[in-house]
Amino acid sequence: MSQTNQAIQEKKTDKELYDYQQGAISQIFEKFDTAPDDYHLLYQLPTGGGKTVIFSEMVRQYLKNHNKKVLVMTHRIELCNQTSKMLTSFGVTNKVVNSKANLDDQAEYSCFVAMVETLNNRLNDDKLDISDVGLVIIDEAHYNSFTKLFKFFEKSFILGVTATPLSSNKELPMKDNYQELITGETIENLIENEFLARAETYAYDMGLTSLEVGSNGDYTVKSSEDLYSSPAMLQKTVDAYKKHSLGKKALIFNNGINTSISVYYAFREAGLPIMHLDNTATKKQRRQILDWFHETPNAILTSVSILTTGFDEPTIDTIILNRATKSLTLYYQMVGRGSRILNNKSKFTIIDLGNNLYRFGPWGADLDWQLIFKSPNWYADRIKSDEAIEANFKHDLADEIKGEFSKSEDTYFDIRQTYKDAVAKGESSKVVLERSIEQHAKICIENSEDVYDALGLAKLLKDDINQRIEIYAKCISKSTYNFLKWLKDDYKKKLNSYLRANFDEKFEEIHGYPPEK
Repeated sequence: MSQTNQAIQEKKTDKELYDYQQGAISQIFEKFDTAPDDYHLLYQLPTGGGKTVIFSEMVRQYLKNHNKKVLVMTHRIELCNQTSKMLTSFGVTNKVVNSKANLDDQAEYSCFVAMVETLNNRLNDDKLDISDVGLVIIDEAHYNSFTKLFKFFEKSFILGVTATPLSSNKELPMKDNYQELITGETIENLIENEFLARAETYAYDMGLTSLEVGSNGDYTVKSSEDLYSSPAMLQKTVDAYKKHSLGKKALIFNNGINTSISVYYAFREAGLPIMHLDNTATKKQRRQILDWFHETPNAILTSVSILTTGFDEPTIDTIILNRATKSLTLYYQMVGRGSRILNNKSKFTIIDLGNNLYRFGPWGADLDWQLIFKSPNWYADRIKSDEAIEANFKHDLADEIKGEFSKSEDTYFDIRQTYKDAVAKGESSKVVLERSIEQHAKICIENSEDVYDALGLAKLLKDDINQRIEIYAKCISKSTYNFLKWLKDDYKKKLNSYLRANFDEKFEEIHGYPPEK
């Protein structure tokens, strides 16, 4: 037994694992003892369940009982350092293999921690001896960058750990690189047993058909920034925070640095305490910002994807998804940042501004990870498209103006159903907008004393008119920019003309008496 192994065997730690974590370790070691030496095993556990704790204790036990070495791989330098500290806290002396590390003393270590790209370079340069590595642990194993290193470890047991056993590249499914999946505790079980906080979600109906999908299968930064950096969208984000989480600590995720900066200025203009963080920040700036975020009770931090992994701040009360994604993994990573529990925190808030809830279901839903692992394409094919999601939206008046139409029993008008009815009767599609104008005029007249009141209310309907026109344009499959602009302008003119021509008659029909002159 090496001196390092002897030290590990003798050193005791103050780390106490929960029963489910001990159970996972036993289950994995049982597989380790019965499977071939080159077996590839994947372990799934939700964010916040303690994956790093589990594999750190595994490393400790492995080195105590085997005369071989361990290598832990991560995909980011921050995770390397955090993993190294966790291993040290378990009594495991380890060496971080980075681009600057001197490896002359590698024989003195039984455990190495490395970032995937650095390790790839060191292995190709023959700078690291891996001949006696018996166990390889891969953190955040859903990233495909790790698979290029598997060729170096053909005689090692490989354990991948992830919260979502779904590959970041649909062309490279995880089942092709791992022979088996072991699933850990569900999110619901962790919530019920007070290991994770429960989510309260506020999902907004978002029109996302302007977003484009890139070669990576997710929405492009360019199309996302065009939508989410618009003045209307920035105001919606500020209003959503004020309505659901004012005074609470919030982390905002965006798809693009420019959007995050725009969000920063929008919140600052609203008098809210906010900072922006992206990957251009220096280590010192990052530390200062994260310290401020930790210490300030009502702090708001807006970012892109830099904080989706390797960031633990249990004091977060609210996660704002100011973006859409087609990645289940990214969805769970972002939401998971708010799920850490504290003595005075048993729930947290999700504000979804990207239809992510409708696309993937609620965070913590009972997903069949075994089926997703074995048949990832089956799962991907069942994710709802934006068109299918938006087809179920019930567009009604915005809350800000609904009070102006309080005398109307129903302000909703179903453009899609009206179009279907018209087609079934063989009518022209134009009747859909004619009936919509009549309904808009009706609610204006119901809440007015004279035609001038009604015309004033009609101006408040701009957003509702725009939504109806966009739905109508999809129904008739004609949605060019110029056509939509003309249709919206024409609708508003016809609504005003209808009110001027029919106000007195319709007022008397509604109220039973003529308007005062």
